[in-house]
Amino acid sequence: MVITKQNFDFLKKIKKNNNREWFAENKDSYEEAHANVKEFSNALLKKMEGIDNIEKLKLYRIYRDVRFSKDKTPYKSSWSGALSRATKQLRGGYFYSITPGDTMIGGGFYKPSPADLRLIRDKIAADDKPFRKVLNAKKFKAVFGELMGDQVKTSPKGFDKEHPAIDLLRYKSFYVFKSFTDKEVLSDSFFNETIKTWKAIRPFFDLMSDVLTTDMNGVPLYD
Repeated sequence: MVITKQNFDFLKKIKKNNNREWFAENKDSYEEAHANVKEFSNALLKKMEGIDNIEKLKLYRIYRDVRFSKDKTPYKSSWSGALSRATKQLRGGYFYSITPGDTMIGGGFYKPSPADLRLIRDKIAADDKPFRKVLNAKKFKAVFGELMGDQVKTSPKGFDKEHPAIDLLRYKSFYVFKSFTDKEVLSDSFFNETIKTWKAIRPFFDLMSDVLTTDMNGVPLYD
């Protein structure tokens, strides 16, 4: 399963012609590109269902929500989607964004709930070694580099800014991405490289699932 050059060409063109008139005149090109990415996404879902417990696939629409945005262009010039893991015991989500010049594959925890964020921070503060073991693992760093996500500038409320794990405590979201060139995206190996990239996230997901499903004493929070 591959992302076609025609698909990429459509994304490049809509970026230059982001208006409803052009879109209406090129509806066939959109439908062809959308069918390609939908087929690619469903193939990812099927493959990942054999690797992880996946609840659902969400392929995001190309139509932009412009109600609260200064940018009133009606369409995205990218495809993006997510695979969510099933059950309360399995946390984390796989994500992809296919964009000419800026394709990324990864996943993580974007803006966790206040309760989840507090639990993550409390466990980091109590013992940051499990987190650093995963984040500093040779394979993990080779694929993703550094942990990404919004951070507070100094320290979160209730935590000392001099805490030795303050670099991790500052995070408000926790995710990682690997970038791909256009040549890589259009290659026959991109599908397998996407799966390989998602597999590399699993140690992080396994750690965070344990963190978010047990209390500070390690007692399960869910049946």
